[in-house]
Amino acid sequence: MQQTVSKSQFKPKVLEYLRLVELNKEPLIITHDGIPVVQVLPYSQDPKKSLEIFRGTVKKYVLPTSPVGVDEWEVLK
Repeated sequence: MQQTVSKSQFKPKVLEYLRLVELNKEPLIITHDGIPVVQVLPYSQDPKKSLEIFRGTVKKYVLPTSPVGVDEWEVLK
């Protein structure tokens, strides 16, 4: 289960929280005003495990160098 702490709780106890992430092998979410801003993950030497967070986030572009119309930019929607 992911643990969540605010920045104000995290700051004075950084080392304690980092040790918990190391021992429990579970991520820690740090929030600001209740909104997640940072995720601390336990270190892993397994490259496949490290790349799992990107699974399903990469899109396939058939023609990556072709121009994109203004109406196709997601940020403008």
